[in-house]
Amino acid sequence: MIVHYKKWLKIGIICEVLLLALGGIWIGNQKLQQVNSNTAKKDFIKWVDFNVTLSALEKAYTYDVESYKEKVPLDWITLLAYTATKTGGDFSNSKTVSKEMENAVEQIKSGKGSNELFKKEYKNYSYFYESYSAVLGGLVGNYQLEETTLEEKQNQMVSGSAVDTKDKKKESSKKWTKQYGLKGFSPLAKGFDYSDYDDFGVSRSYGYKRRHLGHDMMGQIGTPVIAVESGTVEAMGWNQYGGWRVGIRSFDKKRYYYYAHLRQNVPFGNGLEEGSVVTAGDVIGYLGHTGYSKNENVNNIDTPHLHFGLQLIFDESQKEGNNEIWVDCYALVQFLRRNRSETMKVEGTKHWTRVRDMKE
Repeated sequence: MIVHYKKWLKIGIICEVLLLALGGIWIGNQKLQQVNSNTAKKDFIKWVDFNVTLSALEKAYTYDVESYKEKVPLDWITLLAYTATKTGGDFSNSKTVSKEMENAVEQIKSGKGSNELFKKEYKNYSYFYESYSAVLGGLVGNYQLEETTLEEKQNQMVSGSAVDTKDKKKESSKKWTKQYGLKGFSPLAKGFDYSDYDDFGVSRSYGYKRRHLGHDMMGQIGTPVIAVESGTVEAMGWNQYGGWRVGIRSFDKKRYYYYAHLRQNVPFGNGLEEGSVVTAGDVIGYLGHTGYSKNENVNNIDTPHLHFGLQLIFDESQKEGNNEIWVDCYALVQFLRRNRSETMKVEGTKHWTRVRDMKE
């Protein structure tokens, strides 16, 4: 009996070891699958070189707007992505760019091409389409514009009957016209001169040696700074590099607009705060030359200017740190000059307000 008992005990131990081993393999496979799954979720774009020229932006935009009501509308991002696919992202040869964009138009109109067909046919098309959608996604589309002239708005301000957007009765009394086209705005208000050049990537030395990851627009102190796109204020306050600054995130979370070196003492638009929802064309601040100081409200920038930056975010891990993607937006700022927000001074204050409201 003792011999049989030892035999069965030995068999039981072996079975238990085998079960534990199999269980370990199963758990290991489950963990490996989870790791692989998490890794797959992290498969996002790590870098974007936005080299689209002003002429290419204007050409694609014109195709888009002019075909809006046609049977086969032409999406400007699709046209730009196709062109980039065929040129390897090089837009320097205007003849080649025009030729490839025209090829895309012909294919789409004939039914031989579309966004989905291009994705299947061309290896790099999806990358360019996603990248350019991240840069340009919120700038063109349907919107409504208030039918108000500068004189009418000024009369409203003088009479004390200026429309308060929180007042539903007054809001409903506004007249609107439906529009399709560019609904993004230049970073600086209409009627205010500025100068600029393509300074993306040039050297900066304050604090530490680094590249300039934005676009500087030199102008007059107090020039109203405009929200390029609608979104939510994510950052606001003092930064030793940017001085008084505002950071606005687009509603689709893909774009982070950074406006820095705002005016001393009164840097921000009236009532603006973190968490505020702004509409494209709103006054969000005023051009100045604050920054380059750990102390708040200091003018240490030699030339008054707006530092305008555009960060792309494909994953939240890219928001801050070593994986940030900032793009050269010189051509984009040139393109946005066609839509500058008209503003007016709010009497008795240092603030300005937009003349015509917009709804998306």
